[in-house]
Amino acid sequence: MTAQRYQFIASASLIALIFLCLGWELWWAPLRPGGSWLALKAVFLLAPLFGILRGKRYTYKWVSLFVQFYLLEGLMRATSEHGLAQWLAIGETALAGILFISVILYIRATRPPKEEKAASAS
Repeated sequence: MTAQRYQFIASASLIALIFLCLGWELWWAPLRPGGSWLALKAVFLLAPLFGILRGKRYTYKWVSLFVQFYLLEGLMRATSEHGLAQWLAIGETALAGILFISVILYIRATRPPKEEKAASAS
C-alpha cells in the first residue's frame, strides 16, 4: 500500500475516534447521567488532527506514542465495564489500534532513503 492509503486510514480512524469519544461520554453511555467530563478526552485528539490530515511526518511520530493512552483506556474499560459501555470501549480499542498501526506504516512508507541519510550526516 502507498503512504496516501495509510494517511487516509489514519485520518479516518482519528476522526472516528473523536466522534466515538464524544458520543460515548456525552450521550450513549456516560459515567454520569447527562454527560461526563471524560468527553474532554476528545479535545486532546483535535491537536494532531490537522497534522494527520496534511501528512506531516512529525505529527505521525508523536501520535504513535500519544494514541497508546486511548488504546490502554479502551482495554481497561473493555474489561471492567458492562453492556453498551463495554462495546464502546472495544470500539475505542479497535480504532486506537487501527490508528496506531496506520501511523507506524505511514512513518515507514515516508522514510527517506538510506543514501540521503548518510549524505546529510556528513
